[in-house]
Amino acid sequence: MPTPHEAETQHAGPEEADQPPSMSSHGAAPTAATPAATLAAPSRNPCCLCWCCCCSCSWNEERRRAWRASRETKLQPLPSCEACTAPSPEEVRSWAQSFDKLMHSPAGRNVFREFLRTEYSEENMLFWLACEELKAEANQHVVDEKARLIYEDYVSILSPKEVSLDSRVREGINKRMQEPSAHTFDDAQLQIYTLMHRDSYPRFLGSPAYRALLLHGPTASCSEA
Repeated sequence: MPTPHEAETQHAGPEEADQPPSMSSHGAAPTAATPAATLAAPSRNPCCLCWCCCCSCSWNEERRRAWRASRETKLQPLPSCEACTAPSPEEVRSWAQSFDKLMHSPAGRNVFREFLRTEYSEENMLFWLACEELKAEANQHVVDEKARLIYEDYVSILSPKEVSLDSRVREGINKRMQEPSAHTFDDAQLQIYTLMHRDSYPRFLGSPAYRALLLHGPTASCSEA
């Protein structure tokens, strides 16, 4: 028959997974009620990916604050589109010539992103845009922070916005995240770009939204920043 302590341990709730890892108790004096077997057991080795919010490594207060800041960031509404002007009929037609032309056009990305939202795959475009923003950043402190947020938002298996990446690319990201750079996600960005090109782009060209643009032009546009 399990002791009260064991019963409590067995019924720990799954909601703990969404909480920041607790501070390490290394160095704390054992109490008289602590079983000898527990004292002799080796402590869990901390993983090298503390920033991903999915392990039980000990965090200092700075990392606790970073975790809370990232959670608050995720709760903020995402901008509905990039700042751009209304595309000309020629520009709209050029989007059917190649995926590169579509993705090089801010207005094209907005329309394509709206289409991806209807297919519940908008995170692919959001991830690609976040990688572009990261590559343009020169401040290493900002790079570190943005890389961590990109990982948490689009790479972590705990994120509802996780993008589809193969194991090879994920392993590469995990290694590079130990010393993040502006190009930490280059392989992943290319993989998602290729996925959108091969999978979503053909359906976009045949969608009612794009056909309506070809016939009638845009009905609204994002203003310039």
